[in-house]
Amino acid sequence: MAKQQYTKDDIRRIVKEENVNFLRLMFTDLFGTIKNVEVPVSQLDKLLDNKLMFDGSSIDGFVRIEESDMYLYPDLSTWLIMPWNTEHGKIARLICEVYTTDKKPFAGDPRNNLIRVLNDMRDAGYTAFNVGTEPEFFLFKMNDKGEPTTELNDKGSYFDLSPMDLGENCRRDIALELERLGFNVEASHHEVAPGQHEIDFKYADALSAADHIQTFKLVVKTIARKYNLWATFMPKPLNGVNGSGMHVNMSLFHDKGNAFYDPEEKDELQLSSDAYHFLGGLMKHARSYTAVTNPTVNSYKRLVPGYEAPVYVAWSASNRSPMIRIPSARGLSTRLELRSVDASTNPYLAFATVLEAGLDGIKNGIEPPKSVDRNIYVMDEDERHKAGIADLPSTLHNALKEFQTDPIMKKALGPHIYQSFLEAKRLEWASYRQQVSEWERDQYMELY
Repeated sequence: MAKQQYTKDDIRRIVKEENVNFLRLMFTDLFGTIKNVEVPVSQLDKLLDNKLMFDGSSIDGFVRIEESDMYLYPDLSTWLIMPWNTEHGKIARLICEVYTTDKKPFAGDPRNNLIRVLNDMRDAGYTAFNVGTEPEFFLFKMNDKGEPTTELNDKGSYFDLSPMDLGENCRRDIALELERLGFNVEASHHEVAPGQHEIDFKYADALSAADHIQTFKLVVKTIARKYNLWATFMPKPLNGVNGSGMHVNMSLFHDKGNAFYDPEEKDELQLSSDAYHFLGGLMKHARSYTAVTNPTVNSYKRLVPGYEAPVYVAWSASNRSPMIRIPSARGLSTRLELRSVDASTNPYLAFATVLEAGLDGIKNGIEPPKSVDRNIYVMDEDERHKAGIADLPSTLHNALKEFQTDPIMKKALGPHIYQSFLEAKRLEWASYRQQVSEWERDQYMELY
């Protein structure tokens, strides 16, 4: 999705030419949920002059009620006319940053935070952090009340075709809608589990990539409902089948090109020292940033052996069981693939934490452990221990314990988001602990 630069006059002209009557102003809360304020086009000049206010006290992770007034500053490069017309005219979207009443970037805005970390990256001598994601999702049938059921829309599996894959038409419409919006869709296919799908789109700079994920989720859910289907990015909605992940491919660039590629390197992978040290940082901080990249109780139901999701902190260029893989492409496409992330993450926070972890690796020359080039899933605990392979956290609770002891996480998120995130996730875990599940009743009711 190419980033286009618009001026205020460009937008005023397009509004008139395209009969845009409403403006949807989007931003993201602490948990990655898309929020929006919709205003009539009569508010356009006020918006373009950064004078449009909203109540921030009702947004998760933002501010207390006595500090509620906040400004929305639109990023004009995110201007987009939504393809869903209403009887009242067209709706245009702008993604906004949140500012305080004294006109400073609000530290609790996840998008502002990523911009801050990207500025730190530039100060370190790099020009871009490029990210490509592979989000997976499930399609479930809805009941007569428009609520999601657990009934799948098909019985297909990896790369199946019709008639097995009944979600194909829905997935095709999603891909077409994305292309109309300017996305460069690279692949669209059925995933391993019944009812599970994946649509891949071209990489972008980290800020645009995070914006794209939010737009992608909105499109997927909107088109699915037209087919009476419910799309969910929940990591593990069903027992006994693969969960949904969101592999993150990443690379750093400097003024000479891809900082991860070194054609003169005698190492057979032709990875630069920056690549290895970035990898070292990702490995060192993996158990900490997992709280952010896998932020829900349900995330850890996916990170278990037997369902292709990574469980161990390891890397390899030759197999897919470790947490980080080095794809074979080189030159400008040289990259690291982090396979543990799921799409319940807030992409702005996820990219900030992995970037800060990698930059810490470069700054401190952190060397990664040796690659693991055999299937880790068939190794026993003693073999993994001897190879220095640590486990990823098994629960959100364990991930939070790692998160709160790592100063790089506080640096990546800033004090406001760090504390708000930690408090919110502690409450989530406490709430989960108090629930009695059907599994427990089945296991223990008669036995005890």
